[in-house]
Amino acid sequence: MRAPLQAEYEKLHKAVLAFVREDAVCRRLMTVPSVGPVVAVTSKSAVDDPSRITKSKAVGALFGLTPTKYQSGEKDVTGGITRAGDEMVRMSLLSDDISDLDRGAHIAAARAQIDRFRPVPNVRLSPARAAA
Repeated sequence: MRAPLQAEYEKLHKAVLAFVREDAVCRRLMTVPSVGPVVAVTSKSAVDDPSRITKSKAVGALFGLTPTKYQSGEKDVTGGITRAGDEMVRMSLLSDDISDLDRGAHIAAARAQIDRFRPVPNVRLSPARAAA
């Protein structure tokens, strides 16, 4: 029972790889770390007309990856992602990131980025040094 499914999977996988090899946009998307052929094809199919996206920040909103905002008077609450966009793209991006974290591929780079934004502790000089 598994052999026919495996054969069908390999056939479909080869078809996706053949499509990605011939498509310049998919090849360019795959230059981004952790973006493979499936994510590239899914992302390209979701952005059907690239001319309607004026800024790169708008792509996140198109896929539903922007945080929800609630502002009222003095309240300013930032919530989770809106999930308003294409679910297939969002799931392929998130599952790819989760698998990278499981493998530990980008943990060092993520830690370095976090450390870069970590505030420096306050250093107080002794009165003798401050006077000198």
